[in-house]
Amino acid sequence: MAAENSTPPKSILNEDWTSALLGFAAISISLTGVKILTPVFGWTNLDDLGTRVFNLENFSALLFQFIFLLLIALLAALILKKLVRQVMIVFPVIFLITQLALLLAGHSQAKAYNLEPVIFSLLIGLLIGNLISIPGWFREQLTTELFVKIGLVLLGTTIILPDLLKAGALGLVQALVVVISVWYFAFWICKRLKLEDDLTMMLSSAVSICGVSAAIATAGAIKGDPKKLSYVISLVLVTAIPMMLFMPYIAASLGLSAEVTGAWIGGTIDTTGAVVAAGSLAGDAALKTSTIVKFSQNVLLGLAAFAISVYWTYSKNASQEKPSLKMIWERFPKFVIGFVAASLLFSLFITPEKISVVKDGIKSIQTSFFALAFTCIGLETKFSDLFNAEGRKPLTAFLIAQAFNIVITLVVAWFLFR
Repeated sequence: MAAENSTPPKSILNEDWTSALLGFAAISISLTGVKILTPVFGWTNLDDLGTRVFNLENFSALLFQFIFLLLIALLAALILKKLVRQVMIVFPVIFLITQLALLLAGHSQAKAYNLEPVIFSLLIGLLIGNLISIPGWFREQLTTELFVKIGLVLLGTTIILPDLLKAGALGLVQALVVVISVWYFAFWICKRLKLEDDLTMMLSSAVSICGVSAAIATAGAIKGDPKKLSYVISLVLVTAIPMMLFMPYIAASLGLSAEVTGAWIGGTIDTTGAVVAAGSLAGDAALKTSTIVKFSQNVLLGLAAFAISVYWTYSKNASQEKPSLKMIWERFPKFVIGFVAASLLFSLFITPEKISVVKDGIKSIQTSFFALAFTCIGLETKFSDLFNAEGRKPLTAFLIAQAFNIVITLVVAWFLFR
């Protein structure tokens, strides 16, 4: 495998543009009349399993989706200059694990408890990833963010323009209040615990803005230590799991409306994929609101990276790239453009009759991408990473800041979305 580990040439398009392009490619294929076959996973007993799931027609639909998704994954590898041979090995493994998750989620009892496929794909991935030693080259091909972003572009086809404008405006207000207050609170906690300056900046951004993307953007703006960045990313991924699983049920026990629940989830959970999973558990209305609110926070990433770079450059006298408007555009999450474009397309230009024909196929592909992403998250998340880091102060700071985030976001969401 030595030859395959050589660094591939740099891609012309980044992951955000690639996800928007491939998401629209999938939508376009569906709109041209190609029927996207949808496998059936619903079953109650072994008889159902044999007659409804394990039959020739369902196998054909499953094979169609495998080829369809594999082609998209290979196109992404070509665009992003990844090693296609490794994708051909890794993707079928991820796909098989994900199909097992979809099968478990299809059981009537799982549906009764509203357990979505992403939960099973995450749990299976976590089990495998923490019990089996996965080769480094395999982990490098776990394109979690790409799968999530393509799924989100497809999700845009279900959100009509008035909903997007209303929730987006309120979401931006919430994002401004929450990001500023949580960032400064996290910064204060880190200073009280005497964490290093670069770790403080990355941790504060991760917990307040948009998790992994914010941590990476901040690390780039301040030239942060890669080892500390890796630790912050591990914190984000691990803490997102219990929040994703329990927040929808806490919201239900508190009697929150779907809109407030979605705004709370979207403004609190630090990874976009976990927001989607938690929103799915809370229902379609909560999913739409949580996604739009999360995007409202994501679009602040460029401005936040710019502000952090200004602070770091002039307070630390760092010899690095000076902050500019170019930096804001570079940090802006481009897949949001794909999401909004898909929403505009289906709100203004596609007839209801056509939407009714293609919506099930697009929904099926969207669900598959989200489930694939959470299989990847499970496989790449190592709980031991948290305990191998030096000291527990960063973990303490992150948990305290996240608790503050949960409370203040709930209050703001209740006032804005009730």
